[in-house]
Amino acid sequence: MLKPGNCHISNRANLNLQPMLSVVISTYNRANLLGRAIESLIAQTEKDWEGIIVDDGSTDDTYSQIKSYLESGSMIKYFLKSHSGEALTKNHGIKKSTGKFITFLDSDDEYAPLHLESRKDFLLQNPDIKFLYGGVKILGNQYVPDKNNPSVKINLNDCAIGGTFVIEREALLSLKGFRNIVLGPDSDLFERAQKKNITMAEIKVPTYIYHHENPDSITNTLYLQVNNP
Repeated sequence: MLKPGNCHISNRANLNLQPMLSVVISTYNRANLLGRAIESLIAQTEKDWEGIIVDDGSTDDTYSQIKSYLESGSMIKYFLKSHSGEALTKNHGIKKSTGKFITFLDSDDEYAPLHLESRKDFLLQNPDIKFLYGGVKILGNQYVPDKNNPSVKINLNDCAIGGTFVIEREALLSLKGFRNIVLGPDSDLFERAQKKNITMAEIKVPTYIYHHENPDSITNTLYLQVNNP
């Protein structure tokens, strides 16, 4: 078993080439779901990417479940770290990434096959854009607690969903990544980017598939805590 701080890097990941896109996948005890996310990444029509899996100290059999993907020669790296929460885990992935743009894939979500291709095409056609967001298909519970008032529920279509973010490396580093807050780290990053006047654009193509059926997801857990005190 790997120890925190160790990693497994596939053979192709050692090539000294900067990919267009780094896909950061943070995960914690999602051994039964992570394979779906990885399969959706491997199935992308766009191949100019690297995958960065950061395991936030899982206590299930996450590594054994995904070991075959790491040994298959795909551009996927795996890092195991001590448990610290979602925001810091994503930040760890950002530090380990090398792409010109950094994007995200939650371990219980998935990409439609054209997801990365559509984002890359948009960015190449709009070189002034440093922060791309939007384009999501939501499955399951459509509501989450409002980060400013958790007793109020808001529709996910009105939220900044971090999995859809595609951010230029230097712009993301200038924001110092995600802040370590429980509720709303995605919208917090989004708002800080707006205040810093980072050029942003919304894409409507709904190729990020957001699985919100999982009852123990972070937002569903918080939703239940707020509505069933």
